Amino acid sequence: MLEHGGNLRDAAQRFGRDDWIDLSTGINPRWYPAPQVAGNAWHRLPEPDPALTAAALAFYGAPHMLPVAGTQAAIQALPRLRAPSRVAVSAPSYAEHAHHWAGHGHTMTLTPYAELDDAVAQNDVVVIVNPNNPTGAVVPAAQLLQWADQLAARGGWLVVDEAFGDTAQENSVASHTGHHGLIVLRSVGKFFGLAGIRLGFVAAHTDLLRGLSELLGPWTISGPAQQVALAALSDHAWQATTRDELRISGERLQTLLASHGIQSKGTPLFQWWAEPQPEAFWQHMAERGIWVRLFTQAARGIRLGLPPDEASWQRLHLALTEWTTQ
Repeated sequence: MLEHGGNLRDAAQRFGRDDWIDLSTGINPRWYPAPQVAGNAWHRLPEPDPALTAAALAFYGAPHMLPVAGTQAAIQALPRLRAPSRVAVSAPSYAEHAHHWAGHGHTMTLTPYAELDDAVAQNDVVVIVNPNNPTGAVVPAAQLLQWADQLAARGGWLVVDEAFGDTAQENSVASHTGHHGLIVLRSVGKFFGLAGIRLGFVAAHTDLLRGLSELLGPWTISGPAQQVALAALSDHAWQATTRDELRISGERLQTLLASHGIQSKGTPLFQWWAEPQPEAFWQHMAERGIWVRLFTQAARGIRLGLPPDEASWQRLHLALTEWTTQ
């Protein structure tokens, strides 16, 4: 299995602490306050709730969506819905895309963002993470739609992973997914901080959603997860307040890093920089109980999420000071 952030048990086993600040995931540290779920949610088979899909359509602005057990479920299933194809996956980006498109008979190549225009002309499927994870790079919606039209004209797909897109809805292409060939993945885990309920949505043409649903099978989303997500997707006041809070926190994190000589970029949920000593920085932070995301493959660098409280901000500031003055 590929390595991901949030693996605090590994951190504790290796460094022997129990006071970790987890900045490794880019997940909102102030998660949506889940309501009490109805008692029968634990008893009944979780048949799909139309109200959940309706709330998702309103929130994401898509014409059709399918709830899935986290975007990971769709990432694993989509390669199985096509005959062997030429596939370009943006790089660096979330590694699970390349991992799964490399199988099932497909020919997969990792493609730097600067070369995606050429990749559209040469491949049947192009997969783009937007905003990108881990770098925060953004491809404008107009460019994505142009590529989607080019691919769809010859039966191809543009897959856009917008898992970190909830803080920048204006650049989403989910509203255009009624057309063949454009597939958008959205996550409840990042912005809402509800990664534990394992819920995401796929926006696409109904023909593709029907095939995906048949492949995934029944009862994919638990009853409690459906009830919690329905409340979160419908709570417009919380969403507006949270967008403002995340914007302020994201700017604070970028400013803090800059004050220690680190020029970063990213989204309101995380910052990224090409650290010349990523392993040493990761080790330095881990020894101080701060778990950051180390990247050493397609890109060498560090991704840093938001601290959950003021005490954590101060611990991060101290650790950065010790790093820059050593």
